[in-house]
Amino acid sequence: MSTATELTLGVLRDAVRTAVAFRCRRRLQPAGGEGDKVFPPTFAGAVYAIEKRHVPGRPAPVPCVLLDSVQSQANRMEQALQEAIDAGKIVLPHVVVDFSEYDPSDTGTVEKEKLINSVGKITSLQVPHRLADAILRDSELNGTPFRDSDKGKALNRVSLMNATPLFELGPTALLFGMWDSTGPKGGLGPKFERAIVSEVVGIDAEWQDDYRARGVRRDPLEVRSAVKVIKSNTSWRLADEKDKKGAIEPSKINHSSVPFESKNSGVTIQYAEQTTTLSLIVLRRLRFPVNGITDENRDVAARTVLAALGLTAATLAFESGMGLRSRCLLWPEGPMTWELLDKPGQPPRLFASSSEQMIAMFKQAIDVAKEMKLPWPEEPVTLKPSKNLVELVRLSQMEATREEADTSRG
Repeated sequence: MSTATELTLGVLRDAVRTAVAFRCRRRLQPAGGEGDKVFPPTFAGAVYAIEKRHVPGRPAPVPCVLLDSVQSQANRMEQALQEAIDAGKIVLPHVVVDFSEYDPSDTGTVEKEKLINSVGKITSLQVPHRLADAILRDSELNGTPFRDSDKGKALNRVSLMNATPLFELGPTALLFGMWDSTGPKGGLGPKFERAIVSEVVGIDAEWQDDYRARGVRRDPLEVRSAVKVIKSNTSWRLADEKDKKGAIEPSKINHSSVPFESKNSGVTIQYAEQTTTLSLIVLRRLRFPVNGITDENRDVAARTVLAALGLTAATLAFESGMGLRSRCLLWPEGPMTWELLDKPGQPPRLFASSSEQMIAMFKQAIDVAKEMKLPWPEEPVTLKPSKNLVELVRLSQMEATREEADTSRG
């Protein structure tokens, strides 16, 4: 196998023209060491996603458990891009919804309109449906509903043959996929498939269905359950002899030792494997006209930016390992190495670049795209939530507070 070299913009641009994909496959182990338990995500019914898979080098399928889904991995890559934006490492077009004026600490907002918990700013890199998300749809640009504004209306015209508006407003929608199902066209709204997919699977998983994890959260004050309390929405008091009704155990207000029991007791695996694939075929389906004119070189420049963005996002998110959730911290056995699937019948070419090198290449790709007159605004589009959206959030927060109080009462 050939030695991995640094990926350059020239190689990436040539790959975008004719190659099939970039692929990264690597093994990871629990940070606690081989054989340490990992805790997969649970799904409906509080169960793990377990299936048998064919694994190279194994004569028969082996039990595997999903440790991180395609959707979750996409969220992690988008979060890594958001952190890079916040740190000033990259400039990336995106949309922001600013709830700041409704935060509890704001002195210029009427008290009854304030939120209970601060929301702050939410970006198109953080919402579930990217540029097609209802949070953006139900916000306003300079007092106009977003989808009725000039920038929002541009989303109504996007297609594979006209991806320029998405490139200008939020190119991650072209990379991670988007379906504008809540826009004016409903289910006929434009769809863009994922160009990059990633998944983490635990190989050769072992678990016990009848085993239950048990333990106790110890209270250093040793508060006893026999001492009852009465809880209100905002405080509590000690119960007396007249308070037979409504008296609850101190554990309901987070005092005293609390035993726990869970059937989700984790799994052991031989190793975890992450598979990340960037499809250059998907990118080649996109066209980027400017002023109604399509140019092949401009298309290549835009696709190269998207390919560099995908590789940068994955490297930022995963090069140092993955903290997927509590007790699922994974350490790579080696650095991220990308295989370029170029010409059938030939072995893949290998590339290894750090996040700093990927960011530098990404910036070079942007410079070329700007020379080709492709739009790349340096400031985000900032929206304000509509009054209805703010009230929906405020009432939801109030309901969550009441639900918490009801749960504490038992």
